[in-house]
Amino acid sequence: MRQPQDIVLLLKAAGEITRLRLLALLVQGELSVKDFTEILGQSQPRISRHLKLLADAGLVTRHAEGAWAYYRLNRDRTSGALAEWLMDHLDTDASELRRDLEKLSGLRAAQQERAATFFATIAQSWDKLRSLHVAESALETAIVAAAGQGPVEMFLDLGTGTGRMLELLAGKYTQGIGLDSSREMLSVARAKLDAEGIENAQVRLGNITELGDYHGSSDLVMLHQVLHYFDDPSIAIAHAASCLKPEGRMLVVDFAPHDLEFLRSEQAHRRLGMSHEQMALWADAAGLSVASCKSFPPSREDGLTVCLWALETIKPNHTKGV
Repeated sequence: MRQPQDIVLLLKAAGEITRLRLLALLVQGELSVKDFTEILGQSQPRISRHLKLLADAGLVTRHAEGAWAYYRLNRDRTSGALAEWLMDHLDTDASELRRDLEKLSGLRAAQQERAATFFATIAQSWDKLRSLHVAESALETAIVAAAGQGPVEMFLDLGTGTGRMLELLAGKYTQGIGLDSSREMLSVARAKLDAEGIENAQVRLGNITELGDYHGSSDLVMLHQVLHYFDDPSIAIAHAASCLKPEGRMLVVDFAPHDLEFLRSEQAHRRLGMSHEQMALWADAAGLSVASCKSFPPSREDGLTVCLWALETIKPNHTKGV
């Protein structure tokens, strides 16, 4: 239970129009200060002051990532309940809030377009580019082991790219489907699967946020070097988790935290790596737990550490928490 003065602090923090607009946007997922300034048309210092008040009151949490900071709604019992109550009673069709949400939608569409343009440019050299980050053989050996003894009935590779994971795990599944939003990547993937004679896999055009056709279908789901292209990786994890069968497993491969800011502008990255603490929070929010995590140092001095997380469905008698 919170002390009365804590409740007053929560109410004061929420009781201002700009801060209500910030909370309404955060219902849609994690956002950076830069995102807020573009959407609300207010200065960075002004937005930061409002966010600090919300964070000090416990309504939002802050995560620093290189030169950027990301914010999300605090889902603890009291703060989360208040934020949810406010959003349930807030008319998002009000002109100001509606414009905010429309700008957010446009901002995310523009970010996805930049990523799609990047992928179309580098599709043919994607596997070589990816291998520069880490000793690929050690990582791929670990991925095969983490996939289990197999075979599983259904393997879903989200953001399949050139189809490397479908190729690597071909002996582990009865049926494999790779989804990607880049037609250029898929054309490379189809050619590779055909050349390798892999007949139990196919690739399809699709979006990670639109997975209704695959709900509850998969024994094994993969997110390989995908999450750093999302402003809010928890959204991708939640959609991917919806595709798992009750005893299913998800494998996530991505970078450990780093400070290479140029990757945002040159390679369309939105997040500079994932920490173990972040992954645990995102997994828990999606009804999953982190079963294991392994780190792989870079193969060159200026490379990046890559992590492999295995996520599993939280059993009914499991007490959630991090």
